Amino acid sequence: MNSTGNQVDVHGDHTDVIVLGVGTCGEDLSLQLLNAGLDVVGIEANLVGGTCPFYGCLPTKVMIRGANLLKEADRIKNMSGLSSIASNWNQIAGLVRQITGDWKDDGAVERYEKHGGRLIHGQGKLTGPRTVAVGDKSFTARKGVVIATGAKPVIPPVSGLEKVNYWTTDDIIKAENLPESIVILGGGAIGCELGQVLARFGTRVTIVELGERLLGFEEPEASETVEKAFADDGINVYKGTKVKEVEARGNAIITRLDDGVELSSERLVFATGRKPDLTSLGLESAGLGSSAKFIEVDERMRATDGIWAMGDVTGKGMFTHVALYQSNIIAADILGRMHPPAEYHSVPTVTFTDPEIGSVGLTESAARNAGFDVVVVTKQVASTFRGVLHGGNGGIIKLVTDRKTGILVGATAAGPPGGEILGLLTLAVHARISLTKLRSMIFAFPTFTGGIGEAIGAYGRGVTTVLDPEYTGLKELDELIAALED
Repeated sequence: MNSTGNQVDVHGDHTDVIVLGVGTCGEDLSLQLLNAGLDVVGIEANLVGGTCPFYGCLPTKVMIRGANLLKEADRIKNMSGLSSIASNWNQIAGLVRQITGDWKDDGAVERYEKHGGRLIHGQGKLTGPRTVAVGDKSFTARKGVVIATGAKPVIPPVSGLEKVNYWTTDDIIKAENLPESIVILGGGAIGCELGQVLARFGTRVTIVELGERLLGFEEPEASETVEKAFADDGINVYKGTKVKEVEARGNAIITRLDDGVELSSERLVFATGRKPDLTSLGLESAGLGSSAKFIEVDERMRATDGIWAMGDVTGKGMFTHVALYQSNIIAADILGRMHPPAEYHSVPTVTFTDPEIGSVGLTESAARNAGFDVVVVTKQVASTFRGVLHGGNGGIIKLVTDRKTGILVGATAAGPPGGEILGLLTLAVHARISLTKLRSMIFAFPTFTGGIGEAIGAYGRGVTTVLDPEYTGLKELDELIAALED
């Protein structure tokens, strides 16, 4: 019998590979294996494609793009004239429905099956090292099982919550109408992104963050950049405090903080992170533990013989780009192809606020805690040549260099196109390029990426120093490069 009380076919159906969880990386891996001629069974409890196309990457970025256009129109008055702005959430909601297919995965299912895959909708559970049961069916994999079941929103315990009709960030994505006011619990990436979107469409937004600053995983200067932008957008932020209790009062939700502050809003939203649920996967039947936060994997994404894991369940970074990177490694391992082993020293992240926050590698504090003796350069984006021309937004370029080797170990680009500036910095950290080599580059002028060149003294050193009185670290960097060249 299985967990639902149904009789399981103990003989099972045989296949080459079972993909348990057909989110973004599960679908990608399946298609790679199917195109290579393998027989694949995909098992998915929810929507094929996962969070990214339905509740994450794609719909949120449509919303962010719309909100940023409103802000850009408002900035016209500071530079080139007058503008009249009228926001229309219904238009954005329609675009979100369009890009998500109205939250239906018919197209993804059809694509999967067209490539020859067998797709089973249901909750899959390991019943052995290479066997998975779902409903009254059982499948056995000749080559092995890949676990990619993703993560779910975390709802921390709060007194009175059982009597309140609260939202998760998924509910914001599906909202046809926006509330007049909202309290968002959590000042991480998704809370900040969606909070700014709602504020720019007219909702009164309050963000409550347990930590001492927003985006606590980023450099302090990046957090400061976002907090200044939020003040300009009229977003109220409470930091270093947590929710004591909540209650429904008429049409409002009352949120009481542990420092005595009482907030009233039409909606309460939890943006308090996501985590994998390993308890229902039957990992013990394959010799794996389910009490850990994540499934431990090696550099080939192997959890044990015949079982691989990828995506959120590995804890290597809950990002689509990390999951797809891992998908390529597993596909190569299963197909016997060459592929470099997994490494995570240069995982890029972008928080799509305005300004954007792009970062890669180690922050200054993380580098020091890891034992690096670092040289740190910080350059204000508004004081770069392109920043002066662009106006507004603010931001910084911060580079963290290992003094011993002169190699960039971490970088942050906070500014209008922070995620795009990050591309060059990610390459530098990934390839372990020295600052000496970077300084010898010719950077296009005047560009935001050229601001990296300004930060490291590649050109215009005298002028850029005058433009930016807060510019720090150049003298120390000069000394480091001179020492390395000797």
